Parts: sequence; C-alpha cells; structure tokens
Amino acid sequence: MSARTTGTGVPVVALVCVGLFMTTLDASIVNIGLPSIARAFNTPLNGAVEWIVICYLVVIAGLLLTFGRLSDVIGRSPIWMTGLVIFTAGSAACGAAPSLSLLIAARALQGIGGALIFSTSTALISGAVPATKRGHALGWGAVAIALGSSAGPAIGGFLTAFASWRWIFYVNVPIGLAAIVATWRLLPPKIERRGEQFDPWGALLLAVALATLNVGLSFGQEWGWTSPRVLLTLSIGVASLGAGVYTELHVAQPIIDIRLFRNRVFFSATASLLCSMLALFAVGFLLPFYFEELRGFSPQRTGVLLTPFPVTMAIVAPVAGALSDRVGSRWLTPLALAITAAALLLMTQLDAASPMSAIVWRLALAGAGIGLFQAPNTSALLGAAPASQQGMASGVFATTRITGQALSIAVAGAVFATLGGAAAGSALAAPMGRGAAAGNPVHLALEATFQRGFHAALATCAAFAVVGALAALVRGGGQRPAVEVAGGQNRVA
Repeated sequence: MSARTTGTGVPVVALVCVGLFMTTLDASIVNIGLPSIARAFNTPLNGAVEWIVICYLVVIAGLLLTFGRLSDVIGRSPIWMTGLVIFTAGSAACGAAPSLSLLIAARALQGIGGALIFSTSTALISGAVPATKRGHALGWGAVAIALGSSAGPAIGGFLTAFASWRWIFYVNVPIGLAAIVATWRLLPPKIERRGEQFDPWGALLLAVALATLNVGLSFGQEWGWTSPRVLLTLSIGVASLGAGVYTELHVAQPIIDIRLFRNRVFFSATASLLCSMLALFAVGFLLPFYFEELRGFSPQRTGVLLTPFPVTMAIVAPVAGALSDRVGSRWLTPLALAITAAALLLMTQLDAASPMSAIVWRLALAGAGIGLFQAPNTSALLGAAPASQQGMASGVFATTRITGQALSIAVAGAVFATLGGAAAGSALAAPMGRGAAAGNPVHLALEATFQRGFHAALATCAAFAVVGALAALVRGGGQRPAVEVAGGQNRVA
C-alpha cells in the first residue's frame, strides 16, 4: 500500500488502533472471567478451561507469518477486513457458546481473526502516513496495545460482576461492527493482483512450528519441563521449524525471506524486540504473586498497583515515536532498554515491607523504558524492509512479540519455581500461612525463599534487557529516519 497523506492517514491509524485495542483487550480480559466460566460449565479451573486463554494465543502465534506474507500477495485491506469479520463473528460465537468445547472452538476462530488483524496492523500504520511520521503513528499503536492490556482485567471484572461472563465476548461485537463499517469507507477491501506466489508448504511448517513451540512454552511449568508431553511438543516444534527454514531457503517467494535478516537494521530491531519482550512481559506475570502471596493484597488492589506500568508506557510511546522520526532509533532503543534494565534491577530491592511509593515509581520507570523503546524500534524494523515485504515484516514483528511473551513467562517462571519462590508463595497464601505471625521463623523463612526466587527472576529479565540494548547498538551509526522516495515506497536514508 502506498503512503498516504497525513490527513487521510490519521483516520486509518485511528482505525488500526481500535483493532489493536480490541484484539489485545481480548487476550487480557478473559483471565478475570475464567472462574465464572469454570463454574458455568462445572469444570475445574486448572483443567480444559485453560485452553480458553491458550488456544487464542497459540492460533495467533501460528498464523501471523502466513497472514503477513499473504497481505504482501493480495493486499493489506482484504486481510484486515477479513480479520475484523472473523474476530467479530468469533466473539459473538464465544458469548453464545452452550458448552466449553464450543467456547474453545470459538476462541480458536477469534484467534484466526486476531492473527489476520495483528499481522497487517503495523504495515497498515506504516503505509498510512508519510515515512517521516511513521514513528509517531506507531507510537499510537503502542498506546492502543498498552491500554488494551491494562484495561482488560478492569473491564472483565466489571462485566463479570454486573452482567455475565458472556459479555466479556459480546462487548467486542459492536466495536467490531463499527470497525468493519469504517474499514469499508477508509480501506475498501480490494484484492490486488501483484504477480507473487504463496508458499503453502512453508506456511504449514512454520504454523505448526510456532503453534507447538508456544504450547510447549505455555504449559512447560504446569506439565513439567521434562514430561513426555512437553518434550514431544517442543520436539515437533523444533523439527517443524528446521524443516520450515530449509523450505524457505529453497523457494523463490517464501513466507519469510531469510535474507531480510542479513540487513543489519532489521536483524538488530528483531533481536532487540525479542529481548524486550523477554525482559518485560514477565513483570505482569511475577508481580501479582508478589502482591497477592507475599504482601496479601486483594486482586483488585493488585490490578490498581500494576497500572503505573502501562499508563506510563502509553504516555511515553507517542512522544518517543515522534522523537524517532527526528533522530532515528540508533540511540533511543539502547537507552530505552538500559532504563528498562535499571528499573528491573531496582525491583529486585522490593521485599515484604516495601512502601507503595517505592513500587509505583519503579513500575513507572519500567513503563517509561518500554514506551521509549517500542515505536522507534518498530519504525526501524519496518523501515529496513522493502515496500513489497511490509506485510512480511509486520508478521515478523508480531510473531517475535508474541513468542517473546511466551518465552518470558517460561523463563521467569522456571527461575522463580526452581529457587522455591512458587512453593513458598503458595504456602504464604494458604490460610495457615496467611494467619501465621509475621515474626514466626517459618513465616520468615518462606518470605526469604519467595524473595530469593522473585529477585532472581527479575534479575534474569534485567539481563535480557541488557542483551537487547547491546543488540540495538549493532544497527550502527548510519541509520537515520526513513524518508519517502518516488512511488510512495519507503527506504532508510
């Protein structure tokens, strides 16, 4: 899609932000309603009901690269519109599901829609504005993702308490319908004949690889990292990935062009993105254990205390994007990840008596770090890809992001559990543990064990941020903001 004027671009960016908010919200809103869903279908909370969350994310992870490439072949708007239609229909089906199995199937349908939306979103934003304003526009996309992630628990809790768990899904329907109408007006879905071919075998192998790897990473802690199920799942994923890479190297028009990674800027931006997700996604996983098990806070209070992270990120992201349009990403991205590493190391000082102010400013600092990183890095990644491969680059971005999230929880969870933090937290949260006197030697020992695991997991995350900062420096000193060239295509000056 050629670059548009700013006047046309603003409504398109706003439309894409709505889609990003809706699909990101759906990844976080469901968790709060799982107990109600489990009760409604008379099933254990730790059984098949978990697939309501996992299925959605696994389907998205498996299909992002395929749909990103497909958008290069037939155009962005048909993929985007199809995604909105399928996601909206899937949301209605989830809300009306009469059984748990049909709810999981409907969540898979939602995941297909989410993959179609996510795979084209960054390419649509990048193509909707002049290349000199790409970073600012992508900053607003980061805001939509941050708000969707942070608003999910609050909106889900409200709907579950005052209506029904079914409205967690029904709430998407009017938003989706409005987005479909807006897309029809702004981005009429016309299939473009670009003379390119689609690689079905590569798509199948990569989809199987990414889906099984994400399943293995998601259930590794619960099933046991050495259990036959995890080992088999991860083995299938690694074998499929190897076969997929081999296939991609031997076809003329692959799902993902491995040669893209020979571009220093593209490789650096992708590696930094993966490290940033490894560093920061685990924060939302670890801190609820700290608040609820070590400190004894309610889930509602925990939700409030977590908000400085996404709120600060949402404030900083568009400013950072606009700044990257002026100065590029060479120094912004390593600086951002250095701030992130510092914030994570400062979090290792938190203990059972830390004041709320100490927690809030550390979370705000971490949010500022990731907010400063996201838009400049994404702009660099997209700017390093040819105009004909923007969909592919968008798919790489989204796949790296969601895979990094799964890896983050797997690694942080493994460190936390291996050092005894998970077991200590469960003991502290148990009725007998919660009622024990604070000075009791057993209670103090449990607190110390929890803190050791918690601090080690955060320090591991900080190490990933440092690696990401070093990877960001690899892009070198010649990279400047993208500029437009004839024909509406973008290049890096």
